[in-house]
Amino acid sequence: MELGTRQVAEFLNISEKKLYQWIERKKLPAIRVGAQYRINKARLIEWAIANKIRLSPGIFTDDEPQMADIPRLDETLGRGGVHIGVTGSDIPSVLASVIERMPLPNDVDRGYVLQVLLARESMGSTGIGNGIAIPHVRNPIIMHISQPMIALCYLENPIAFNALDGQPVHTLFTIISPSSSTHIHLLSRLSYALRDPAFMGKITERAGEDAVIKAAAIIETNLAEAAKRKASPKGTES
Repeated sequence: MELGTRQVAEFLNISEKKLYQWIERKKLPAIRVGAQYRINKARLIEWAIANKIRLSPGIFTDDEPQMADIPRLDETLGRGGVHIGVTGSDIPSVLASVIERMPLPNDVDRGYVLQVLLARESMGSTGIGNGIAIPHVRNPIIMHISQPMIALCYLENPIAFNALDGQPVHTLFTIISPSSSTHIHLLSRLSYALRDPAFMGKITERAGEDAVIKAAAIIETNLAEAAKRKASPKGTES
């Protein structure tokens, strides 16, 4: 999904003038089309995560009416699973271990998944800081799977991941999607969750699957309520 500068400025809670400055100074990923800039929503979310910039909740609910059938964050984490003690001494070996742990269909080429994830890392680390990385690709991994999944992996030993803050990574969220719109939706949800103190508390303490999924379910409830308030006519109660 491509966004205009006015919409992006609203999502970033800044003026359009400042947005243009960020495009130049902070390397916000924008493409010039004639006299206007267009910004890909997935790349905006990825950029905001990497630069620790808070996005307006509107970006996480803006396309809900068209995407009502996309699974919730808690359901998707439940499908991918929470994996403890994932081994590896560097990025390739860790990602290989992650892919091995993921409950992918038997006909999925795990070697191919590893190659596309490694190709993405070669373009720029998905380490977002605070010991967390989100291995995925800018052109989402699209496979013939019936439902998307996010695998949460706690590493046995932290590894260097070329993260922006220079800190080793100990936790990975890996997204596998059946469509581009699903990928954007899940990246949005995960971005929001990683700004939530309660959810991050569970990740920091390396909580098990039940606790993490419960925290994700609370986030989904909060976002659903925010969407209802946005949809309600001004001055009426939802």
